[in-house]
Formats: sequence, structure tokens, C-alpha cells
Amino acid sequence: MIGPSSSHTAGACRLGELARAILGDTPSSAHIVLHGSFASTGPGHGTDIALVAGLLGLHPDDPRLPRAFEIAHEDGLVFDFAEADLGDVHPNTAVFELTDSAGRTMSVQGSSLGGGDVVVTRVDNYDVEITGELPLLVVGHLDRPGEIAAVTSILAETHVNVASMYVSRERRGANALMLIATDAEVDRVTAERLCKQPGVTSVRRVSAV
Repeated sequence: MIGPSSSHTAGACRLGELARAILGDTPSSAHIVLHGSFASTGPGHGTDIALVAGLLGLHPDDPRLPRAFEIAHEDGLVFDFAEADLGDVHPNTAVFELTDSAGRTMSVQGSSLGGGDVVVTRVDNYDVEITGELPLLVVGHLDRPGEIAAVTSILAETHVNVASMYVSRERRGANALMLIATDAEVDRVTAERLCKQPGVTSVRRVSAV
């Protein structure tokens, strides 16, 4: 890793990488809100630089990490920072308000847990638990009977082994989100097949980071 801190530097970089993977592309702009220790001691550990490095797709051991701000400017990534009290969350927490090149926006909240481990706890309006350790399918769908079974049946037919699943919904009968961690990354053809399922509103493949 590029130091000095496994939680405030390496973990921050992985958190940015994971937010980028969930968005599906390098963002064109990012508003990053820092909470707790990230806000108070982060600048001394290069947390702000590491978060931007992750959004650019740099790994924690990439020697270019200290130049992340410069690279972002070269690549056209516009970013800024703010500080806020996010309440009862881990002290090493950040919220990314991201916009991609197509103008699509997404909010990702996550924390650096120490030793380089991270977890994303919220995506837009959904409570989630994403660690980035395994490939992930993010499936938006309607909250109605049979939707989960239809998705997992297709995965079974294509010999995709599900490691874990997490389901969150806005409210009963409204929009919902499936997070399906798999042992191997789901191929594009299977993802497109899932997209065609009645009740499925979106499918995003998220690589492990």
C-alpha cells in the first residue's frame, strides 16, 4: 500500500474504487462528504487524495496515488469536499455524490473499517452491505412475489453460484434492490437476460475491488 495509514489511505482508496465500481464508470464529477475521523485527521493521512484516487480506478499500492488530484484534473474529473456529522455511523465514513458522463447521478455511503477493509452501507435510498470482496450483481426490481426466484433461477441455469444475497426495499410493493454476491463474475449475456425479466428495472455488474 501507499501509506501512511491502512484505514485512512489504503482503505479510503478502496472505498473510492468500490464507489466507482457501483457507479459503473469513472465519474465526471464527485462531491465527497467527510465524517468523523475522515474529516478531522484525514488530510494529514492523505484521505482526500486516496478517495479521489479510488474514483479514478487506482489501487492502494499504485505509485501514482499521491498524484491523484493532478490526474483527476488531467482526466476531467471535477471534485470537491465538505464535512458533515452523519450521525451514528463509523468514524471513517464518506458519502460520494457522483455523476457519470451520461449525467446519471448516484449517492454512495461507505466506511473504512481498518486494515484496508471497507463496506458500503447505502446506495441512493437503499440500505446495503457491500464489501467489494466478491463480484456483485445489483438488480433493481419491483417488490412483488416471484421476482427474487426468477432472478436466482436464471443464475442457477447458467451455473452461477450465489455466495450471499441482500435485499432492500423502499417500502412494501415499491422499488427494491437485490445485491447478489457471486463466486465468479456474471457474464454480459446473463446480465442482459436478467434485464429482460418482467419486474426487473436495472442490472449492474460490479467487479470485486
